[in-house]
Amino acid sequence: MSPRSRRWIRIALAGPGAVIVALVMMAGMALWLPGGAAGIDNLVLPLILVPLIWAGLFFHACLDRRLGRVAIIAGGLLAIHGGLIAQKFGATQPAATESHR
Repeated sequence: MSPRSRRWIRIALAGPGAVIVALVMMAGMALWLPGGAAGIDNLVLPLILVPLIWAGLFFHACLDRRLGRVAIIAGGLLAIHGGLIAQKFGATQPAATESHR
């Protein structure tokens, strides 16, 4: 792979890739974090952590020498949290039934 193409892959992973993974992680974290005493901690904590998650992914993509490792970590996080979201919204809800007497 040429240095020019490696540079563009790194830019894609550090730029829009890090933003997309951070947002998907935010949505997925709300599903596995406990609710807390007020019942909203699982919504507030991911919102607060999104900039930290983005920064971690951004700096990892910029500083790691191996692009494969960056892609595997970002792809794994995206797949895990995307799967949680898909499972939540893909679950079949029981149809409302009326009782006929």
